[in-house]
Amino acid sequence: MFERFKKKSKKEVEVQSPLTGKAVPLSEVPDEAFAGGYMGRGVAIEPSEGRLVAPFDGTVAHVINTKHAVMMEDNATGLQYLFHIGINTVGLKGKGFTSHVEVGDSVKAGQTLIEFDIEAIKAAGYPIVTPIIVTNADELASEVEGHTGNVTAGRDFVLSISLKS
Repeated sequence: MFERFKKKSKKEVEVQSPLTGKAVPLSEVPDEAFAGGYMGRGVAIEPSEGRLVAPFDGTVAHVINTKHAVMMEDNATGLQYLFHIGINTVGLKGKGFTSHVEVGDSVKAGQTLIEFDIEAIKAAGYPIVTPIIVTNADELASEVEGHTGNVTAGRDFVLSISLKS
């Protein structure tokens, strides 16, 4: 009789790290658009390896033409993510980045999205810290929590997300 009064459980989503390195709060990113949360909520990673992998099965929504960033959509939840390798790296005009995906590609967790040359990026004077942003969190999520510390791509979780009912 009281079934309709039961509180519905929130759907929780955990996102694996797309990079190996050290996860840090977005507030530590040396770019106000990311640090201030203007691009969305999330976490950032100081990569120790130059390989960005898909953290879940999904669809490639956008690849920036200079190959330094990619957007993916999680088909199961509708959440969209921006993976932005480095800060101001658009200035490299694609040098040091190799994309392995195109818009519309279906990808599996662990699949390589972009390879990048960490040393070349650093040598050009750009920070390599990589924001991982949930771009539509305000629409679909009630909470986005970033986890910090050392992470391994495809093994450790960097985001916990509570979806709105």
